[in-house]
Amino acid sequence: MNRQRRLVSAAGLAAFGSLVLPGCATRVPLAQEQPTLHILSGGAAMGLVNRLQPAFEAEHGCRISGTYGAVGLMREKLVAGEPCDLLILSQALITDLAGSGRADAASAQAVGQVKTGIALMEGRAPVTVRNQEELKALLSSASALYFPDPAKATAGIHFMKVLKALGLDQDSAKLRPYPNGNTAMNAMAKAGDPNAIGCTQVTEIIITPGVKLTGLLPPPFELSTVYTAAVAKSAKHPRLAQALIARLTAAEHAQTRRISGFV
Repeated sequence: MNRQRRLVSAAGLAAFGSLVLPGCATRVPLAQEQPTLHILSGGAAMGLVNRLQPAFEAEHGCRISGTYGAVGLMREKLVAGEPCDLLILSQALITDLAGSGRADAASAQAVGQVKTGIALMEGRAPVTVRNQEELKALLSSASALYFPDPAKATAGIHFMKVLKALGLDQDSAKLRPYPNGNTAMNAMAKAGDPNAIGCTQVTEIIITPGVKLTGLLPPPFELSTVYTAAVAKSAKHPRLAQALIARLTAAEHAQTRRISGFV
């Protein structure tokens, strides 16, 4: 009989959520698995989410699992059925996904604008780029050009248009496209080439050790992208997703957004 009392099935524990010890009236709560909040996001928001993540996880008793990359690739992952509670993508893409029933339009809130900048290797003297001529001169002098996917990434699509406009898109030996801006900047830093130049969104440059922001793309090539957060229609944890949207967009975290490169 004593042995039987000690044998409690896992199913029974899960059903009651707690255990009453023999000869004791104290109910001992059982540990429950933390919910995981899945995010599909453009790389631009990675630094901001990472800064807010520890406090959010502690407060809500959850775990954040973020996938960051080119916004076009994030859309493909969502459509393919990858788990997603929260989307942080360009405003245009969120609008498109809401129209197709994959994002909750009512939950959408703008996180902020992100500009596209020029990266140099850490330690190199800053270069001022004020116009088209100075930009062409700088890019022409580069030993390699690092940038995100020219087909699926917001900054990569734009930078390829800039290269074409400047007549610099045919020098394939210089071009170093990567799946997203973060990967491109890390590859540039790892290569250690002092004459390499990168172009991606400011948020992805400033979080990468080894490279630095020297300035923004000048007129007429400026690019400012509004990033918007929205709850995915397939969300398993919509309330957690909505809570994180509130945290990302809260007035009290305006300074955190600025430090992360949002304007």
